[in-house]
Amino acid sequence: MKMKFDNYMDPRKTFGKAVTQEAEKNEDIVVLSADSGKSSGFGEFIEKYPDRYFECGIMEQGVIGISSGLATTGKVPVFCAIAPFVTARPFEMFRNDLGYMNQNVKVVGRNCGITYSDLGATHHSLEDFAIVRMIPGVTILAPQDPYEIEEAVKAMLSMNGPVYMRIGNPKIPVLFEREPFVIGKGRKITEGEALTLITTGSMTMAAMEAVERLEEEGIQVEHIGMPTVWPIDAELICDSVKKTGRVMTIEEHYIKGGLGTIVMETLNDNGINVPIKMHGIPHCYASNGPYDELMAYYKLDADGVYGGIKEFLKNEEGNK
Repeated sequence: MKMKFDNYMDPRKTFGKAVTQEAEKNEDIVVLSADSGKSSGFGEFIEKYPDRYFECGIMEQGVIGISSGLATTGKVPVFCAIAPFVTARPFEMFRNDLGYMNQNVKVVGRNCGITYSDLGATHHSLEDFAIVRMIPGVTILAPQDPYEIEEAVKAMLSMNGPVYMRIGNPKIPVLFEREPFVIGKGRKITEGEALTLITTGSMTMAAMEAVERLEEEGIQVEHIGMPTVWPIDAELICDSVKKTGRVMTIEEHYIKGGLGTIVMETLNDNGINVPIKMHGIPHCYASNGPYDELMAYYKLDADGVYGGIKEFLKNEEGNK
């Protein structure tokens, strides 16, 4: 029986609305764009606060520098554009102007992963977790549903320091009850002892469907959602893995350098040696085409996640 989801929302519009609502409370919040303000969800903000909106044109490196300068005056800049263009393109500026200076700037990468599927590898963002995590002091968020996006916006605008948040493009359903977003904390979605499954962002919905199918077969998976990718909730991970004895990560990101790597490092740092499977995009330039077809091709839809878990459990049983 397939899990039913409802109340689908556009993540970009959800994000833009949340920023606008917070801007009503805090006049220091300003928005910057690199020729993509409305497509980043800022239409309402632009209408309400034209004097707090800075359209800089296609110069993402420069926008990072301008954001840093605004932050030195006490402003809280929010810069949103296509994910690879706010991480890979301006990496040096992100590293030096935001990270090294510890500036209170919020960078949001939209259309993350392979959601710009038809535009090909230049517009895919499969290394953004890896890139940004190498910058000391930057918090990385990947909300899993519309309510988490809204609450994550509140949380990141309330904290001091640089933040990178990743959001997708396709409409996503509400998965959880609304609750305050606590940076650095994960969410235990289901309890189980067969396997610890850790997901983030867009992959949590597909994993929830797969976990439900497994439960119908009598396989109890402990599913943990990680809306904060860095700093990660090490305590939640370690407590779960000590119980289940194996872990699998799912992400719309390269299997190298992302969530799986962070989980593996976390377990190693805590002296936990268990089988681990990292499920994501192989380390190659991804193909282009319809998004749903690409997700199925890379086994990142519900069927692919279900099959990956079954294969992992089967191989582990065979190795005993």
